[in-house]
Amino acid sequence: MAKELAFALINPYTLRKSRTGGVIGRLMLRTGLDLVAARIFCPNQELAKRYSDQLRASPDIEPGTRDILADYVLRAYSPDPKTGRGHRAMMLLFEGEDAIRTLYRTAGSLKQCTGSGETVRDTYGDYVVNDSGKIIHVEPAVLIGPTRDAVKKTLKLWCEYTDTCGGLADVSGDVFADPARVQKTLVLIKPDNFRFPSSRPGNIIDIFSQAALRIIGVQVHRMSVAEALEFYGPVQTMLREKFRDKAAEIGCRALGEALGFALPSQIHEMLSEKLGPLYGDIQFYRIVQFMTGLWVPDVKKEDYPKEGEQRCLAIVYKGEDAVSKIRSILGPTDPTKAEPGSVRREYGQDIMVNAAHASDSPESAEREMGILNVGHDKIRAWYQKHYA
Repeated sequence: MAKELAFALINPYTLRKSRTGGVIGRLMLRTGLDLVAARIFCPNQELAKRYSDQLRASPDIEPGTRDILADYVLRAYSPDPKTGRGHRAMMLLFEGEDAIRTLYRTAGSLKQCTGSGETVRDTYGDYVVNDSGKIIHVEPAVLIGPTRDAVKKTLKLWCEYTDTCGGLADVSGDVFADPARVQKTLVLIKPDNFRFPSSRPGNIIDIFSQAALRIIGVQVHRMSVAEALEFYGPVQTMLREKFRDKAAEIGCRALGEALGFALPSQIHEMLSEKLGPLYGDIQFYRIVQFMTGLWVPDVKKEDYPKEGEQRCLAIVYKGEDAVSKIRSILGPTDPTKAEPGSVRREYGQDIMVNAAHASDSPESAEREMGILNVGHDKIRAWYQKHYA
């Protein structure tokens, strides 16, 4: 069976209630599909109205739920009529065999929110009626396309607005107690969390939700060698210096054992000078390989800008003291030194395979976001690959 492309829209209310990680974890674990793209949208009135009309007219949606979903979208996705403030939604694209039916089944029916936890809507959605059957409250949690035609129409519509309504949704109407302390910071959920379909990426996002920050940008990213060299460039100099003495000690020990005598200090100094930078570079290349799947010395320079083989999830958070809050929840580089409950203690393995990266300052966040171009749209390319 050929691979399909399916979408899930995480609704604004679900994002505001910090249920995002739980939803992503469920969708990834229970479908086994590949998460291939993600983007934050802040729909304008036109997009909300057109999507609402599309749902109301869709023959692929159960007749009894068309108007309910259409009315919900018009209400929940439209900017606030009083303040003009937009509402963020997160679009996720999944690829795999029978992806559309699998994702739709995992999301669950709008009217079957039993609370059993069997589907996403069972856990995170609401469908409340009174004794006479009149709807009191409805919250679908996510919106899913039920058929190939429905998915195609929806993605075609949203692609029209991906530049004007998508990207880094830095909503001007956001309200903070102390605007002077507001920062943006970048988190990378690293490739070790995507080796097989699991709830790990969602669980990590769920832990970060303790920071009470807003997600204003998200992107599934395959880091190129060029990006990795620039992103981790400051580390290379540090590693060269850090491993000078270690390289010399290892070299002197090996040579001394092979030759049968202790080497003089001059040899130690020479090896430190010659081997230290080389050993540091090898450690640096291992970091690049972990993030890209490619060994730098084997890659032609003209291929440095090409997309790498490993996947990570880039998330931009915004809020008061965002940098320190996220790094506190992340934990130190070495997972064995991290506090219980921190991301790296729960999901890290060692200093390199440590689950996630977070910017160490607002300035670093700006630099890193610029390198990865987190606001760049990848939704349109996936739509064109499968439906254009």
